[in-house]
Order: sequence, then structure tokens, then C-alpha cells
Amino acid sequence: MTIESDRIDVSRTPLHQREVEFEQLHRPQDFSEFVGQAAIKERLRVFVSAAEQRGEPLDHVLLYGPPGLGKTTLAHVLANELGVRLTVTTGPRLERAHDVASILASLSPRSILFIDEIHGLPRVVEELLYPGMEDFKMDFMVGEGASTRSLRLPVPPFTLIGATTRAGSLSNPLRNRFGIVEHLSMYADGELQEIVSRYALKLGIELREDGANEIAIRSRGTPRIANRLLRRARDYAEVEREGIVTREVADYALQRQEIDGLGLDPMDKKLLLTIIEKFAGGPVGLETLAAAIGEDRANIEEVIEPFLLQQGFLMRTPRGRVATPRSWEHFKLRPPGGTDPQVLLGIE
Repeated sequence: MTIESDRIDVSRTPLHQREVEFEQLHRPQDFSEFVGQAAIKERLRVFVSAAEQRGEPLDHVLLYGPPGLGKTTLAHVLANELGVRLTVTTGPRLERAHDVASILASLSPRSILFIDEIHGLPRVVEELLYPGMEDFKMDFMVGEGASTRSLRLPVPPFTLIGATTRAGSLSNPLRNRFGIVEHLSMYADGELQEIVSRYALKLGIELREDGANEIAIRSRGTPRIANRLLRRARDYAEVEREGIVTREVADYALQRQEIDGLGLDPMDKKLLLTIIEKFAGGPVGLETLAAAIGEDRANIEEVIEPFLLQQGFLMRTPRGRVATPRSWEHFKLRPPGGTDPQVLLGIE
């Protein structure tokens, strides 16, 4: 069944919005097309089959992890696999009880409501969701003053899929109402190479294997970034080369965008060099670091740091952020006085 997205409420810049819409057009449609997250995919396949056999809606699903790993895509895949309608919105846009009530009332049996950035739900909206998730009911207060009374209305049995980059910001009552909770992790280079190769076929891009590999290893373990870099490599290939994305073309395109051989972009390098040069390698508190580089604290935690932590460039300590020996070595720097960076961390 074709998915019908009633609401795509995403507040983004126009350029980012166009890229998001472009990705939506070419996103995987079922489990067979979805590359990576193998263990999660296999579990979800079982849960989908069990729900279909019982003729029940899939249990509520919470997907969390860094941005760009496929949370929204998985919601679309689940709707396609179940053959049900998908309604899409975001937490921050559900400002009033009426907003969520109108959506719940419009759902069809066994359909899916996908709420991206679910950590941004206002408390009044969140509390209205509780009876909807548990009992498929909506509680309303009608009337005024002494005539105020509670009214409970039925809601079609549905599945709520919530996506968040900040699972720790969810309240316990909301988090505990999800029967399926999955954490999406960074992708391996081989998975990203397969993703960009499939994407290139859909876009009609002539992509060589070595070009796909070069893009994959510099994509920060994130499919969204890999696909974006492929499109930029295509631009350079078409304008300044012969239209074929080889390793040399991909390397040239990524160097022009200041993305180095390990996938570090300008903001990664700015953050690490600030810790090294201004704070002698750390530790430095997150608020101080955010002010020093002129970046939002949440963006540092949710977008920049996950890759740096995974790749061993950064450490979080009780006293603050610390640049690891790998960071010093990557920039060919040594701590003040020539101290080996391993000593600073107490490794030697």
C-alpha cells in the first residue's frame, strides 16, 4: 500500500528542506532495500510479522541515535511492510492538545503516527498521548467553571513511532510506554559504500567502486552525509571532470569542501583545535567550549561529538572534554613542553 504522509512538519532552511525532500523521494521502501542496522532490522521484521499474524497494530516504537542514521526511513519502511498509512509530524510543532487530538482522530486502524524530534513535545501534549498509546482513548476537559467535566473518546488502534537524538530528554512516563526501543548506531564503511552505490544507480550517477569507497570512509558513519557527499562529488565530476565519480574525483570534491581523509569537516577540526590550542588539550566544560567556538551546545552533543567519540578523537570526562592522543597526532601537534599526549591522559 502506498504511504500517505499527511503532515511533514519539519522546520529547516530551504536548502536543507530540498535535500530532505530529495532523500525522501529515493529512500528505501522495504527491509530488503534498507542497508545496515542488521540486528535492529531483523528484530523489527519479527515484530512486524507477529503483529500481522495477530491482526493487531505494531507495538509503539522508539528509535534513537545521532541524526542521519535512518530513523525516519525506518518509519517509512515499517509502514510499507505493514501496508498501512503513515502520518508524519514533529514534536515541536504539536504545540496544543488540539493539534495532537486532530491527528489521533484522523488515524485509521493499525496506521502509524511518526513523531520526529519527539523529545520536543510540550508536556500537555505528551500527557494527552498517554491514554491514546495505552488504551486508544483521548481524554478531554469540556465546559468551564463548575460545569467542567472529563470526556473520553475512542481512538483507532495505532502505532506511535517516536524518533529522537536525545533519548535522555524523554520523560520516564513517555519512554516507558514504548514496547520496542532501538538505538541506531554509526554505519560501517562497507555499508556506506553499498548505500552510496545504490543511491548512485537511482540518480543515474556513474560511480566507480573506488569512488564509492572514498566517499564512504569520509562520511562520518552516516548515510545522510554519504548521500550528500555523493551529490556534491557528482557536481564536481560534471562541471570539472568527465562526469564519472572516481576515487580521484571524490577526493578532489571532498578536499574542496575541506573534508579530510578521515572524514573530519571544518567544524570537527575547529572543535578539536580549540580544545588543543586554547585549553591545552582539556579538560574543558561543554558550555565554555560552545562559547569558544560559537556553536550551540545541543549541536555539539548531538551532531559533532558522536563521530569524534566513536573515532577516538575526543573523550568526555567528569571535568569536561579532552582531546585524545589521536587528535594531537592527527594535527601533528604536541602538548606544551613536548609532553607525550599519552601521558596527559594517564595512559603511560
